[in-house]
Amino acid sequence: MGSLRFGNRENPLVKYLVKEVAKGLAFYANGIEVPVVGGETYFLDSYEGNPLVNAMCVGLVKKEEIITAVAQGTDSIVILIGEKTGREGVGSASFASRELEGGEKEKEIGHPPIPQGNPFLEKKLIEACLELAKEGLILGMQDLGAAGLVSSTSEMASKGNCGIELDLSLVPRKEKDITPREIMLSETQERMLLIAQQDKEREIGEILAKWGIEYAVIGKVTSDGNLRLKEGEKIVGEVPAKSLAEGVPIRYYQGKRPPHLEERQKLEEKEIIPPEDYNEALLKILASPNIASKEWIYRDCQKISAKGTEVILFPGDDAGVLKIEGSKKGIAFTTDGNGRYCYLDPFVGGEMAVAEAARNLSCKGAEPRAVTDNLNFGNPEKEEIFWQLEESVKGISAACRALGIPVISGNVSLNNESKGEAIYPTPIIGMAGIIEDCTRLCTMPFKNDDDLIVLIGENREEIGGSEYLKIFHNKERGLPPQLDLSLEKAVQDTCREAIKKGLISSAHDCSDGGLAVTLAECCITGGKGAKMEIKTTIRNDALLFGETPSRIIVSLPPHHLDSLREAAAKYGAPLQLLGKVGGDSLKINHLLDIKVEELTKVWGRDRD
Repeated sequence: MGSLRFGNRENPLVKYLVKEVAKGLAFYANGIEVPVVGGETYFLDSYEGNPLVNAMCVGLVKKEEIITAVAQGTDSIVILIGEKTGREGVGSASFASRELEGGEKEKEIGHPPIPQGNPFLEKKLIEACLELAKEGLILGMQDLGAAGLVSSTSEMASKGNCGIELDLSLVPRKEKDITPREIMLSETQERMLLIAQQDKEREIGEILAKWGIEYAVIGKVTSDGNLRLKEGEKIVGEVPAKSLAEGVPIRYYQGKRPPHLEERQKLEEKEIIPPEDYNEALLKILASPNIASKEWIYRDCQKISAKGTEVILFPGDDAGVLKIEGSKKGIAFTTDGNGRYCYLDPFVGGEMAVAEAARNLSCKGAEPRAVTDNLNFGNPEKEEIFWQLEESVKGISAACRALGIPVISGNVSLNNESKGEAIYPTPIIGMAGIIEDCTRLCTMPFKNDDDLIVLIGENREEIGGSEYLKIFHNKERGLPPQLDLSLEKAVQDTCREAIKKGLISSAHDCSDGGLAVTLAECCITGGKGAKMEIKTTIRNDALLFGETPSRIIVSLPPHHLDSLREAAAKYGAPLQLLGKVGGDSLKINHLLDIKVEELTKVWGRDRD
């Protein structure tokens, strides 16, 4: 799954970048035969000079076959497998930790050579490593990513409370004159580091040869705790492994609430003039790059399944779903985050990212089980930026605790600044959940005429930070929608139980664009109209386009309504009957009456 953030969609350069990034993701994913099951893309001016590309890749492993990234066993051998080592990416890790200043100074510094991926070699590398693990031939394994051999060797040695000695003259290389520093810092792709017993080398070599993977024994595990680098018999470097992996001093930054934040959060709603024509308003919002179909981005991804799974829900719904081979169970995945919310209130923005991800999974009937977070921020040495980071993490933590979802991994990308301006604080939440019975999978589209349409949750008068406010009033201000975590949990619990019992025909969460967009998407994807009579006391634009959380739209046969009410009462979730499925138009009170065909044309048009 990918999570992409770019600048103004109408900028020709941005269009080009998005298409190229999407092609790259598709090319690699297709090459290694990993299905793309979902993702999200946002376009905000904040990312114009510093686009974000976050990716989440999830795999299945049997507990007894788990291999850890730990070096162990004195005199065990260290094996480097995969692509030959070159100068690609030397210094990339440190480059990525700098602010981009622009101008002549940036040109002088330059960017390190970018590592080139080879998905076809990667596929063979993956299969070889899986076979080695299955055969029990390796003691430890780690990929070579940022900072290359320096990072992988020091981390594995440190975790194993041991040392590693390398002979760099044994490292297969692309160029003859590559230096020890370049060898150790190279970020050449498609490489893995293995730790194994000496007597396993022959068997390991046979498996690698079968898959066409080159390898070299480049060192051994020691008991002295040092990372020692040699060229033949000459020692060219030696430091305690822990000094590299764990020795970086903890820095305690001081955060400060931005003095202008209070002004940014002010929104005089009486000065926000509602649209004169709500039909035109909905069509304009549906055409927004942040709302419209993203098929133009993911269409190049082949609809394939990974080994041991079957994809039963590809991109285009609230979450992607894989069915586990030989089981009724499935896994649902999603990524979520809203930088605009975090810009206005980073604590609430962190909470909302977790809540929406969990809500997306709950709409498929999946129990959220684990979170990985991707924290994208500016320079944390600046007090206001550190405050944003601190508050967002607190919000993520509060939501994960309330919803009972552990954070099991994560990634941090800091110093995302260009020309002195930081991106909006952007925590991205990747989440996975378990579906106990895939035959009960619930999807977004309206399916049956005369099904009732019900809101689990409640509408509130909140338009701060909304897509509507940006599109119609060019404002990114106000308080973002406020989250009641106990209500959020009740809404999600109700939805999952209703799906488990087979009560509902469809489910879709309310988020970007609000209630009208949610209903329109259910109509568009189902090819069916709907008529709503919604009782409310809130202003019309807030009803239709406010982005209040903790809301899920479901459709169900009339005879299941009482059972849904029982489930909602059990968890304390509000319910409101809105209308029913049918016809060829979306109608809401006296405000909206648009043909589904017209909605589809605007929302799903080719955005190239």
